[in-house]
Amino acid sequence: MRDLRVQLAVLNHEVGERLKLKPVDIDCIDLLARQGPQSPSGLARLAGLHPATMTGILDRLEKGGWVRRERDPEDRRAVVVRVRTERAGELLRAYAGMNGLMDEICAGYDEQELQLIAEFLQKAHNAGRTAVGDLSESRGRPQQADRS
Repeated sequence: MRDLRVQLAVLNHEVGERLKLKPVDIDCIDLLARQGPQSPSGLARLAGLHPATMTGILDRLEKGGWVRRERDPEDRRAVVVRVRTERAGELLRAYAGMNGLMDEICAGYDEQELQLIAEFLQKAHNAGRTAVGDLSESRGRPQQADRS
């Protein structure tokens, strides 16, 4: 698992270099793409970041055309952050090689085996979330929200 984590970090670094994005930028775009529009503070919670740090990240992503801030239609005083779909394709294309390789790997397993792997990965995700929560609580910080 640690080797995989390192390899994925290297992949994210390479993608980031190609697209002029920092790894945390990629994480935030991915969270918005998977979780949908978020308030800046909600995104900060999902990413495990301080809201002031998120402000700088969002400024950079907005300037680069990756996200946009909009008034929340349900609360005109609030702001939501959305991925700009016209740029999202660039990120997908940058990961196309890895996605294709993952498709090849998955093709070698039957449905039952894939279900077992998915369950293992979900349990590993939950363990990581618990560990983050434990560390955050020991430092007096609120627990990270669920990213799944």
